Amino acid sequence: MTENPRTTVLLVDDQPLLRMGFRLILEGEDDLEIVGEASDGAEAVRQVRELNPDVVLMDVRMPVLDGIEATRAITAAGSCARIIILTTFDLDEYAFAGLQAGASAFLLKDVAPSELINAVRVVASGDAVVAPRVTQRLLETYVRGAARRTPSTPAPDPLLAELTPRETEMLEAMAEGLSNAEIAHRYFLSEATVKTHVRRILTKLHLRDRVQAVVYAYETGLVVPSNPDY
Repeated sequence: MTENPRTTVLLVDDQPLLRMGFRLILEGEDDLEIVGEASDGAEAVRQVRELNPDVVLMDVRMPVLDGIEATRAITAAGSCARIIILTTFDLDEYAFAGLQAGASAFLLKDVAPSELINAVRVVASGDAVVAPRVTQRLLETYVRGAARRTPSTPAPDPLLAELTPRETEMLEAMAEGLSNAEIAHRYFLSEATVKTHVRRILTKLHLRDRVQAVVYAYETGLVVPSNPDY
């Protein structure tokens, strides 16, 4: 009988004790495997190229090359690795910059072990956003700030015209932070149908994953911050 392949993980942080802690947590799971560690962003870029991990846990404040630039370099190179930004505050501008650079999620450094394990699994699957409500709050905060700095309405992306009305509805629902199950319930669809819509949206908009679709929805003005006084 063929065993299910394990999810491979690269740990990137300039603090050895933090890397050790994450390693101890993740290596206790049969389906997760730590394939390498890096102490700065440049080393992370090299190791992603050599080891091709499924998931990268990426700190942002590091010497040589920070985690944002490392994330941008990894995604620009066409890597399939999913990157989780590690941050200290849930409304951290670095977390937002990481999502813009191509990260799939962000986590607080003091995350509970069970949440860390679940986050790695969820991001590896590509089907969901870690802490969608928090991600939505982060995006609203920084998109609103950008709107104050540049109050003009962004020009519509012509790629949006490629979406069907139903796909546009799905994208708006994703930007609200709804899960596939919640979207299915709202529109009286099966989860399988919702997943098919999500895949088509990502393909048409040339996006890596679901969280990039959420970032896209905010940055193009398809979705606007819900509470201007937030």
